[in-house]
Amino acid sequence: MSWVFLADDRVYKLKKPVRRPFLDFSTVAKRRFFCEEEVRLNSRLAPETYLRVVPLCRLPSGAFSLGDRGRIVDWLVEMRRLPQADMLDERIAKGQAGRDDIGRVAGLLAEFYACRAPERAEGGVYLRHLLAEHRLNRSVLMRPDLALGETAGSPLDAVEWLLARSRAEILARIAVDMIVEGHGDLRPEHVCLSHPPQIIDCLEFNRAMRIIDPYDEINYLGMECEMLGAPWIRPMLSAALEKRHGRRPSAGLLALYGAFRALLRARLCIVHLLEEPVRHPERWRPLAIRYIGQAKQELVSFRSPEDLRSIRRREGV
Repeated sequence: MSWVFLADDRVYKLKKPVRRPFLDFSTVAKRRFFCEEEVRLNSRLAPETYLRVVPLCRLPSGAFSLGDRGRIVDWLVEMRRLPQADMLDERIAKGQAGRDDIGRVAGLLAEFYACRAPERAEGGVYLRHLLAEHRLNRSVLMRPDLALGETAGSPLDAVEWLLARSRAEILARIAVDMIVEGHGDLRPEHVCLSHPPQIIDCLEFNRAMRIIDPYDEINYLGMECEMLGAPWIRPMLSAALEKRHGRRPSAGLLALYGAFRALLRARLCIVHLLEEPVRHPERWRPLAIRYIGQAKQELVSFRSPEDLRSIRRREGV
């Protein structure tokens, strides 16, 4: 959706003139608006990284210029370049993510969620988003031509059952102001373990995708860290949030959050195989299968004895 240009200590991001069901960058005015939204939203968790929106100008000579010289033809986000070696996914891969580092990230996120205005009026958007995305997950992962139905069917069914079972709990969490406008795409590659930490790439183009339960978003980040080989990070993130926020979800709802996000990531991997041209075709199917396996693990790891008994009764086990 964007081109990213690396230039010494700066990064410039130019949005592509595309329109998708979930975003619209089709005009210069819209691209400027979403550049401004990107800077505004990311200043919440990465104030030292996101600097400004700059015009891209066409000079009479035909050359391009950043600034106010010439005719404005587009807009870019200007950022400070972060050290790649300090990104959380890189640190995990090298065994260099320390507990002090994660403690700072956990504290930053816990305070961030605590300071967000509750989205009681918009909370229904969150539930509708879960339901709609689950339907999309099923429609893609169960396509006969992909031959994933045998492995994906069981976790998809379990998530559907948990969605129905958890509806009342989600509505109750909306009513007690637990749903907020969060980050929207909280993954290890978006976390820089600098001092202070910088958390980048907030999902700016669709507000509905940012309306979320903080425990869902924190759990997602922890799950991704676990898949990279650092399972100890998830409990630290959750503990910091619970200490600051309280109102931890039930085991069943956490199971839903984890499995839903894993299946969503599996679907996004598979979608890459449906693009033309396919980039890195060897990567996406194995990664999708890993995420489906993680969804199954989420459903086991977070189930309480009561949840397991209910499922066994339902399945006649």
